[in-house]
Amino acid sequence: MKHETTRGKILYLRAGQETGREWFTITKHGDGQRTLRAHCEMDDHDLLRDVTYTVGGDWRPRDCFVRLTIHEQFVGSAWFSFTDRTVECQAFTAAEGRIDQRYDVPRRPPSFGAHPIVCDMWHLSQFDRNGPRRQTLEGIFLSSPRPDGGSGPMLSRKNLTIEYTGKERLTVPAGTFEADRFEFVLGAPHPANEILWCYGPEIVPLKVAYPIYDATYELAEFTPSR
Repeated sequence: MKHETTRGKILYLRAGQETGREWFTITKHGDGQRTLRAHCEMDDHDLLRDVTYTVGGDWRPRDCFVRLTIHEQFVGSAWFSFTDRTVECQAFTAAEGRIDQRYDVPRRPPSFGAHPIVCDMWHLSQFDRNGPRRQTLEGIFLSSPRPDGGSGPMLSRKNLTIEYTGKERLTVPAGTFEADRFEFVLGAPHPANEILWCYGPEIVPLKVAYPIYDATYELAEFTPSR
């Protein structure tokens, strides 16, 4: 088989203490398609999330499955589908029951936020490195509008403004890397922007500083494809 596999683990931290973790596996196929498999544990929210998410060679979304539990209780599960003309969600949640959503879109959405840290980083795939330092991605879809992704899962939509702030040598538990530093411009009422550091053309997540929760997320283990 010709696919490549990358694996890693991200620690969720607050005041230097571990409050959760995310394991991820990314399979890259010969045509550039990538499938992310992520398992996320948030101890302080008692939240578990399982995600399987595929993007095309252009990094734009193809399909995704999300399953969510909180306090050991089922919250919901959903399947999402993306084409050049439509975005669909088939879901069942404990609060809303059976959900069927469909949006007509002028083009395939630039990205999808299913709430693993890796998905946050993959928004950066649509940032034009030859363009201005601040750009807005319009029509991004999310599985939940909440910062922790702890609702639904079902479709919501937003625009995302991204600013590139340059190169930086960064050390995380997984090692030292030449990182690209970006900011998600959150705006009021948030106290500060979300800051992201990534590595290389595969947009490996190195670190995120998230002021909404006074939290950081750091790459603790990394096994690149060979």
